[in-house]
Amino acid sequence: MLRTIDLRGRSLTLAELLAAVPRADVARESALTTAAQIVHDVAARGEDALREQAERFDGVMHHALRVPAEHLDEAVAGIAPQVRAALEEAILRVRAASAAQVPAPIVTELGPGARVTQRWQPVRRVGVYGPGGKAVYPSSVVMNVVPAQVAGVEVVALASPPQREFDGRVHPVILAAARLLGIDEVYAMGGAGAIGALAYGVGSIGLDPVDVVTGPGNNFVAAAKRAVAGLVGTDAEAGATEILVVADDTADPRLVAADLISQAEHDEQASAVLVTASEQLAQEVAAEITIRAPRTRHAERVAVALDGPQSAIVLVDDLAQATAFSNAYAPEHLELHLSDPHPEEFVNAGAVFVGADSPVSLGDYLAGSNHVLPTGGQARYAAGLSAATFLRPQQVIEYDRTALAAVRHAIVTLAEAEALPAHGEAVEARFEG
Repeated sequence: MLRTIDLRGRSLTLAELLAAVPRADVARESALTTAAQIVHDVAARGEDALREQAERFDGVMHHALRVPAEHLDEAVAGIAPQVRAALEEAILRVRAASAAQVPAPIVTELGPGARVTQRWQPVRRVGVYGPGGKAVYPSSVVMNVVPAQVAGVEVVALASPPQREFDGRVHPVILAAARLLGIDEVYAMGGAGAIGALAYGVGSIGLDPVDVVTGPGNNFVAAAKRAVAGLVGTDAEAGATEILVVADDTADPRLVAADLISQAEHDEQASAVLVTASEQLAQEVAAEITIRAPRTRHAERVAVALDGPQSAIVLVDDLAQATAFSNAYAPEHLELHLSDPHPEEFVNAGAVFVGADSPVSLGDYLAGSNHVLPTGGQARYAAGLSAATFLRPQQVIEYDRTALAAVRHAIVTLAEAEALPAHGEAVEARFEG
């Protein structure tokens, strides 16, 4: 089911490692043009475009694009008690972990009367996307909304696809999560069109443009974020999910197989990769997958994902080569099933799960960490979603006359060196007369 990439006996450069990384590039690239067209259609035609897209992609018509308050109330009243309890526990844990991500203001005294304050200002308005295609993700609502609230964002608007089985309403568990989080601005719209609507605003339904758009989704949602980048801030382009497991011969093949399958069930384009120097473990994991994958609820989807070019078993010579491959891949989720793990050496990953009892599923729901993470190799330069996503570092400069006088001549000198004499004159003006 999983193809094998054998890198043993080869000394690979970084470029060669990057070339060996299994990716579903064709699907991602083909989504860019389509997503941009959808976004621009919403920008030009607003509500009309959203309704046409809902009929085309979601099979719903004549639904309320802006979710009425009573839908939220009904959803939270009807949610199963155990689901509500699990969501509330997730909210508490993510809130606690996110609080550690908000820096305190720092004041630097550069001399008498010379002060620079570093502070972090939240954006005012955020748009969150809650996926609802092949599956619904109330956990993603928690992961996006809580850090924004912790950062101090004033208004969070949530968008999630209308569901045909619920007469065009947003899925009730998504609505219940929104109500538990205190969110009352919710829109029934999905995919790239929802990203465009959040970025450009839709006046006829009372949707004002947001400052930042976040939230995971498929390749079209990720591509739509690229289309609106520059107009609004975005988190990393979280496309189809990825898991990379680095394991040695002490790993339990049952657990490795189960974890690979767990991420493959998200989407046919999901990536599941095992990297190991143990050929025996590779064979045992492959055998376990053959047994387990057909038994899982979404067996057909899992089979497509595991058969795809984005999934593989990668055989390497040793742990050093495995580490190098992992850092080149820069996975969204990295699991280390190693007798002597050194997570500090795995520098490129959205999140690192260390040990057999720290599966990705833990991070998806109740670890307290955030599960909105960069995919497609972006973990080499981008971070997962956190309170910092919604904060802007801002410097406040306060100099008195004496402090300005201390650097007066240096400013004039540099201004003259750059042929910008008015800069120096602006300082000198304060000492005239």
